[in-house]
Amino acid sequence: MELKYRSADFEDLESLVALLSNDPLGSKREDTSIPLNSAYLEALEAITRDPNNELLVVELENSLVGMLQITFIPYLTHIGSWRCLIEGVRIHSDYRGQGFGEKMFEYAIEQAKSKGCTIVQLTSDKQRPDAIRFYEKLGFKSTHEGFKLAL
Repeated sequence: MELKYRSADFEDLESLVALLSNDPLGSKREDTSIPLNSAYLEALEAITRDPNNELLVVELENSLVGMLQITFIPYLTHIGSWRCLIEGVRIHSDYRGQGFGEKMFEYAIEQAKSKGCTIVQLTSDKQRPDAIRFYEKLGFKSTHEGFKLAL
């Protein structure tokens, strides 16, 4: 079985929002009402327009398996290098534990390498210990303390 990677399109939006909301944290912060909140459409439009952003959809036999957002960021530090930020990572609950997350990250990291990135970074909520273990298994190190300010 071969995974298919592609950029998300507007027809995916309801499924992607459902995927984002399908866990204890996401269920509290996402709006799954239909019709979808227009903010989701506006966000996808902005992501689609930005050449340094991609909302990646992963499919297996025409079924949505997972998603993640890749953002390429130029930095002045590290000798003016580029970084790849990965966020919004989700694997559909029906497909967890089958290695699809690893394959999705392999693909995303290859995209980062092809763009000349020297670092791939991500954040994970401290309330997601399984996700943190997964990222550590992939070789990510918790080298920095992250801060967020809700506005």
